[in-house]
Amino acid sequence: MDSAEDGMWWYRAIHARIGDALRRSPAARGGRVLDAGCGTGGGLRALAAALPGAALVGLEYDTEAAARAARKSGMPVTGGDLNHLPFADGSFDAALSVDVLCHRGVTEAAALAELHRVLAAGGTLVLNLPAFEWLRSAHDTRVHNARRYTAPGAARLLREAGFASVEARYWNSLLLPLMAVQRKLLNAHEDAASDVAPFPPWLDATLFAVDAAERRLAALGLRFPAGGSVLAVATRP
Repeated sequence: MDSAEDGMWWYRAIHARIGDALRRSPAARGGRVLDAGCGTGGGLRALAAALPGAALVGLEYDTEAAARAARKSGMPVTGGDLNHLPFADGSFDAALSVDVLCHRGVTEAAALAELHRVLAAGGTLVLNLPAFEWLRSAHDTRVHNARRYTAPGAARLLREAGFASVEARYWNSLLLPLMAVQRKLLNAHEDAASDVAPFPPWLDATLFAVDAAERRLAALGLRFPAGGSVLAVATRP
């Protein structure tokens, strides 16, 4: 992750989408924002550019990754896990979590309750989640995914956890056929490597351009019926 996240098309795409979602939130602009499961810090660094007035804080379970995230982003990063957030009630105006709720070490109900607790009233939550159980592959094993989601299922979980104004949409939709071929045919064997790796520059640029076109279509109001990921946005009442 540390070596791939600054250049790999998928990370650039999800950072752009998270930034879009948080910029639409009055609570996030100029407020305290938690990146819950910040990994090695690339997302925090991208958010600093997208939300220049926000006070960003990272949380990361892995000690080495937390230290790297702090160095890379220049932001404070706290050790801890999503099931037991080490923050006071109402500490943040917005929170995001990218492909963490799906992790085998995370309990959905506990994690969502904790995110709800640490958000102030009116705060925004942005989640990215891997889509569709039928897409499960060796990649999920490598990154410790225990669950994959549908957009309606993710929205239901958020409502049950007490969130309001819930919206869940698929993205990485135009590239879904290629993703399915990669996961289910070309790398179908159990010992296949994770998809998190540098791509040849020409391929990386092509994939990013396709996703950028999809992002523009989504900004115009187009909704896709399926995709490789689910992006969910909700409000703590």
